[in-house]
Amino acid sequence: MKQPTCLFCQREQITFVLENDLAGAFWDRYPVSTGHLLIIPKTHRDNYFDLTTPELVAVNNLLHEAKLLLDHDFHPDGYNIGVNIEPAAGQTVMHAHVHVIPRYSGDDPHPAGGIRKMFPGGGEFN
Repeated sequence: MKQPTCLFCQREQITFVLENDLAGAFWDRYPVSTGHLLIIPKTHRDNYFDLTTPELVAVNNLLHEAKLLLDHDFHPDGYNIGVNIEPAAGQTVMHAHVHVIPRYSGDDPHPAGGIRKMFPGGGEFN
């Protein structure tokens, strides 16, 4: 099922680089690092918690395929995997999606804390 106003449901504007029956992966239009991918279910779901069990499996399978692709093409040193759920958490496209963000040594001089750094002081350890 497509939502006519959903950016990610407009498949003619998206080129999947990986896909299976229930999900697809494509390059983020506004990447935060080289190789930044988004993985979405092919059926419109508002957020990650709305995914069915088969969709969760399909997304997870693409997550592992994405790592293989990114390892081969870009040789990152690490990864962040992120999901924003609802506007309070930063979700701006209301179609479930998982960010696969390759990380490279030196892209952040102080990477400790990873995603905890979204909050001031959240990445600092005593």
